[in-house]
Amino acid sequence: MNKPTLVIMAAGMGSRYGGLKQVDPVTDENEIIMDFSLYDARMAGFDRAVFVIKEEMEDEFKKLINENAGKYMETAFAFQKLDDLPEGYSIPEGREKPWGTSHAIWSCRELIDGPFAVINADDYYGAGAFQTIYDYLEKCDDSKMDFCMVSYHLKNTITENGHVARGVISVNEDGTLSHIVERTKIQRVNGNICFTEDDGETWEALPEETLVSMNFWGYTSGLIKELGDRFPAFLDKALVENPLKGEYLIPTTTDELIKEGKATVRVLESHDKWYGVTYKEDKPQVVAALQSMKDKGLYPDKLWK
Repeated sequence: MNKPTLVIMAAGMGSRYGGLKQVDPVTDENEIIMDFSLYDARMAGFDRAVFVIKEEMEDEFKKLINENAGKYMETAFAFQKLDDLPEGYSIPEGREKPWGTSHAIWSCRELIDGPFAVINADDYYGAGAFQTIYDYLEKCDDSKMDFCMVSYHLKNTITENGHVARGVISVNEDGTLSHIVERTKIQRVNGNICFTEDDGETWEALPEETLVSMNFWGYTSGLIKELGDRFPAFLDKALVENPLKGEYLIPTTTDELIKEGKATVRVLESHDKWYGVTYKEDKPQVVAALQSMKDKGLYPDKLWK
């Protein structure tokens, strides 16, 4: 069986952050958050990474990768393009937003032929999470759709500088994912973690220990075909209801496969603290946290020597 591949979704523009946060250095060595994920992945056993990017970012990304992680891992690049659509469909007038995470993964369809993990480029996940998911994927049967995900405790994934989107998950007694509900606006309100579905008119509290998805998924190659098969149905609905901003999301697709009995998802729990730069105000905390980990010897002073 082919060894697991790491897929890194990096095509988002970071609109709330105000720039290309994926390539914004967070250490004195000009390392970015993605360098820490790649380092943790390589130490866990991943030796191949596929980067999903916008085509216009190709030169900048390749320079970043080839001079660092690219010396130690095989790399490939997939482009998430607005016009990469099933036959018979076209971009709606005025659409600029990418089609979402399911589309991002489908963009890798020519580069995936075995089990793979998926992460966001701008999130720090923790070394233990990479080892856990690699060990699962290395032993899985790629002919089946026995997927996995790394879950985090909600309290460890919140920024103090605004709202975040998280997939709130429910787990079956056997440790598999029951279902996942995407909450697009979660933040602290009067000291409590809450979500809103009406732009802040009302808020509903969520327990701090709630398990959530940070888009750290493990899949077998059968997912790729499913993404292609389901894309037209998504477009038929989105082009009517929300043509400019509708998103084909991987939590939603995964949830559909579970409900249809086509897939199972093993929930792998992490107690690590998530770090990410959702807003510019988040950066100092991330910089301090990563430097502290280096000071403790959890990472070398320079990740790629």
